[in-house]
Amino acid sequence: MTAVSALWRHPIKAHGREPLERVALKAGHCMPWDRHWAVTHDATKADGSAWAACINFSRGASAPRLMAMTACLDEAAQRITLSHPDLPDLTFSPDTEAAAFVAWVRPIMPPERRQSTGILSVPGTGLTDSKYPSLSIINSATNAALGAVLGQDLSMDRWRGNIHVTGLPAWQEFDWVGRQLRIGGAEFEVQARIERCVATEANPETGLRDAETLKALRDTWDHQDFGVKVIVTKDGEIAIGDTIEVL
Repeated sequence: MTAVSALWRHPIKAHGREPLERVALKAGHCMPWDRHWAVTHDATKADGSAWAACINFSRGASAPRLMAMTACLDEAAQRITLSHPDLPDLTFSPDTEAAAFVAWVRPIMPPERRQSTGILSVPGTGLTDSKYPSLSIINSATNAALGAVLGQDLSMDRWRGNIHVTGLPAWQEFDWVGRQLRIGGAEFEVQARIERCVATEANPETGLRDAETLKALRDTWDHQDFGVKVIVTKDGEIAIGDTIEVL
C-alpha cells in the first residue's frame, strides 16, 4: 500500500523545514505557507510583484549550512521561529523584522557568496522552483536505493519535499508523470520529474556537504532527478497515513 509517511512545508524558501500532521489544500495553489517568503541577496532582481526564479534568492546550493535549519510558523501572528545547530533560535516577523533575520543568518553564509539582504513574498503564490504553484512528492524507497549506492543512510530531508511516501518501489514515482493521483480528499496531476541541485549534498542535520548525491544519480541512473512535481486539481485535506491512488 502506497501511503503518506510525512508532510513538510518550508515557510521561508531554503531556510527551514516544518513537519505537519495534516494540511488542507486548494486547487491551483501551493501548500499553504510553503515557500511563502524568500530571502533576497545583493544581486536579486525580483521585487515581489511576481514569481521569480531561485537564482534571485539565498539557497542551500550556494550556502549549504542553510540546509540544517528548521522552522516553526505561528500562522495567526505570521511570526516564525528558526533554529540552527550553530545559532541561537530566532523568532521574528518576516514582513516587518527582516533586518533581524539578516543579522542572525550572516554567520552561516559563506563570505565569498552573495549575502542575504532581506525577505520578500509574492501575493497569491509560493516561491517554489516552478513557475506554476506546485508541491513535491518524494519516495522513501528511491531515497534508500540512492543511499545504498552511496553506502550511507540518507535523510529524506535532503530533498526538501512536501509529501513523503512509502510502499512504492524505487523510482516508480517517475511513472506517475502525466497521471492523476488521489491522496486523502485532494486530487493532483503529476507534472514532471525534479532535477536536483548541489544543495542535496548537504546533511540536513549539520549543514555540511557529506554525500555526492548528484554524481551517484548521474553515474548510476544517468540523470540527476529525484521526486516529482504535482499541482492540486481538487480541494481537499491530506494527512499522514493517507493512501495514494493512481486514477
